Amino acid sequence: MSIQENLIKASHLIDMDDIIREGNPTLRAVGADVALPLSDEDIILGEKMLEFLRNSQDPVMSEKMGLRGGVGLAAPQLDVSKKIIACLVPKEFESEEAAEKANEAYSLATIMYNAKIVAHSVQDAALADGEGCLSVDRDVPGYVVRHARVTIDYFDRNGDKQRLKLKGYDAMVVQHEIDHTNGIMFYDRIDEANPFAIKDGMLIIE
Repeated sequence: MSIQENLIKASHLIDMDDIIREGNPTLRAVGADVALPLSDEDIILGEKMLEFLRNSQDPVMSEKMGLRGGVGLAAPQLDVSKKIIACLVPKEFESEEAAEKANEAYSLATIMYNAKIVAHSVQDAALADGEGCLSVDRDVPGYVVRHARVTIDYFDRNGDKQRLKLKGYDAMVVQHEIDHTNGIMFYDRIDEANPFAIKDGMLIIE
């Protein structure tokens, strides 16, 4: 049974044991484009990846399953070298009341196949608190320099081509996951000599 076949079994919930860590060569390989129309196996894998993110953000499930909280996951992190990513970014609310009134709890909840950046801002950005990764079990301090705004082309689970314009935290998350499908780790984008260097005009996202 292949790794993907095991991951998509009806009884299987993706957990931290399924996620490979830095040093595994799959994390440095460029993932294969997913064939269209999408196979059932690739559709199910995407759904399982999104399910993992939901579980990781659920206090009860994450404790029960021993999950680290995540907002994004890429197939190569599961040792499946394909261009499949899932993103689940909760919206920030000022109060519980505001959260209850909102129609949508997430600013981004999507599975993307063959996602690629087709346009981006000249302005760079980085998260104030740096980035972490489910495949990296250590803290790597420094600004991870990315594009402040991006336009992404991808295919959805129906095989339809979509275009999405993102900025802020959502843009950072998607760029992190697309990097995974191209064999790039987040710390590759930190200036080794000066990890907290701020270039002219760089946006620091709190």
